[in-house]
Amino acid sequence: MNSFTVSGSPHVHGEYSTPKIMYGVVIAMVPAMLVSVWYFGLDAVRVLVLAAAASIFFEWVIQKYLIKGPITITDGSALVTGILLAFNVPSNLPSWMVIVGALVAIGMAKMSFGGLGKNIFNPALVARVFLLISFPVEMTSWPKPHAISKGLADVITGPTPLGIVKEGLGAGKTMSQLKPELPNYMQDLVGQMGGSMGEVSAIALLLGGFYMLWKKIITWHIPVAVLGTVFIFTGILWGFNPESYADPVFNLITGGLMLGAIFMATDMVTSPMTHGGQLLFGFGVGLITVLIRVWGAYPEGVSFAILLMNAVVPLINRGFKPKRFGSNPGVKIEA
Repeated sequence: MNSFTVSGSPHVHGEYSTPKIMYGVVIAMVPAMLVSVWYFGLDAVRVLVLAAAASIFFEWVIQKYLIKGPITITDGSALVTGILLAFNVPSNLPSWMVIVGALVAIGMAKMSFGGLGKNIFNPALVARVFLLISFPVEMTSWPKPHAISKGLADVITGPTPLGIVKEGLGAGKTMSQLKPELPNYMQDLVGQMGGSMGEVSAIALLLGGFYMLWKKIITWHIPVAVLGTVFIFTGILWGFNPESYADPVFNLITGGLMLGAIFMATDMVTSPMTHGGQLLFGFGVGLITVLIRVWGAYPEGVSFAILLMNAVVPLINRGFKPKRFGSNPGVKIEA
């Protein structure tokens, strides 16, 4: 009797293989990588190279000496995890912390579940949250963007726009009073604000998102659901009291929302399989993000929101099952 083996996801029917998809994601991240290097200089190069190399190395070591299975480091998944990890940390993070983050992402969040297609949570986000909880000072010391020609000696740290709003409103200030301290929309779009390496430029992230849509690496459902939910709920709050809540456009183009909605929440392994499930997943990510940003202890909530929704993806998949081939719900068969 011949056995039929079903491998782990991603299960994508089409002309693309897993390596083609992964390296397509890498190409989509190039604009954000270039912006990171422009604004944060050689430190950005250091973190990107170190995170990517450490992720690939740890996957190779675990597969060769612990799992003792096929070596799959050439499929690009470890490279994507490493770059996304670099995107989620400050450019001045100490090198050893970057290596620890890569070990957590690959060893704990990915390979402990069996490797690509079997992990429940997004590996890069697991590493980010681990680093944030373990090293809160280093993970919240945000370098201010500077031209690469100025060198590393001119790096100055400061709060992110979301941090300014969270601290200011908590101190009793109004949005009108905080406005002079915040970058304008154009600065937010091009990346002239503090934050993680990969979240500073909304335009660069959108370019990568459009590329992935064009190449059919992702669909529009999750990004639109996440961004739309955040826009609607923050718009309601802002309309109710514009002096106590930031406007919806500000919430869209600052922080890690664009990075999370386009590159993290759309991870095909840890997101729902059907379009209906993806819309619900995106709605949940957007809603939890708003709740944490507005009433939580952290100024940013995207990472926590995606990980929480990763945990309920199996339930979403059970509730939004695709129609089985050959089934006809209108036909009733009686014994």
